[in-house]
Amino acid sequence: MKETLNKPVSLTQGAITQLMKIKEEQNIPDDYGLRIGVKGGGCSGFSYILGFDEQKEKDDIYDIEGVKVFMEKAHAIYLIGIEIDFVSGLNNRGFTFNNPNAKESCGCGTSFSA
Repeated sequence: MKETLNKPVSLTQGAITQLMKIKEEQNIPDDYGLRIGVKGGGCSGFSYILGFDEQKEKDDIYDIEGVKVFMEKAHAIYLIGIEIDFVSGLNNRGFTFNNPNAKESCGCGTSFSA
């Protein structure tokens, strides 16, 4: 795995706690990692990808606070510096993405333009 110092994204403690809970509840195998990426679509141009997956050939692998993370090399330009958090409040519950590379983001917070 790559050095933690070179991690392209950060996970808050809230996100890590929720991810570990999901991994345990859904019996996700240990060889799976958290896939972070982007795909075309969404109200602002790109949507975030976040979910457990098997490693693929194009992936870089990172250890971020004890979480194995897979990210395609080509997605890094859109994701470097992003912070992923988990919010659990009255008006909003789920993962949030604080992306310093986004020129615009939509109201739902799950899509952006670069």
